[in-house]
Amino acid sequence: MQRIIKAAGFLAVFLVASCVTVNIYFPAAEVQKAADKIVDDIRSKGEDTKKEQAPAPAPGPTSRLDIQELFRLGPKQAVAAMNIDITTPAIRGIRESMKNRFPQLKAFYDRGAMGENNKGLVEARDTAGLNLMERSQVNKLIDQENRDRTALYSEIASANKMGAESVPQTKTIFAKTWREKSQPGWWIQDDNGAWLKK
Repeated sequence: MQRIIKAAGFLAVFLVASCVTVNIYFPAAEVQKAADKIVDDIRSKGEDTKKEQAPAPAPGPTSRLDIQELFRLGPKQAVAAMNIDITTPAIRGIRESMKNRFPQLKAFYDRGAMGENNKGLVEARDTAGLNLMERSQVNKLIDQENRDRTALYSEIASANKMGAESVPQTKTIFAKTWREKSQPGWWIQDDNGAWLKK
């Protein structure tokens, strides 16, 4: 009986000593890379872009220290590394919709009728020079684009299991990217809410 108690005690000590603590964080750098890739793809002028492939699996241990680390006892600190998946069917569908719409949006960006706001969405700017039909078209395009962008931000969070609380951070990163990748002469809104031409 004492052997069983000793064995159970050793097992308990071993399990406690080998606990792993995982820190979950918002992967801002990875989301930034995804935003750059998506915005470049959407705003490409019919150029062939490479199809995204699923991220490659992480390499296994390659050095003696890596192998020793696998068998080290005691608490370990681990950081959850993420590869942002932007290849799900839902994300691909949203991107394709946005890419198909972009030539129509570009015409109105160029005329100053719309711009990129600081919330990752498109907003009407100077529509005074547009006729009634063009104003209606601008409003329709803005509604469609903002609906797709909102869905894109949510879908990225969902597909990558980041949680709904990460959507505002994702929007902020995309807002910066949309504005940075805007062409000269387009309206953009700075972080303080002021509008200016790039």
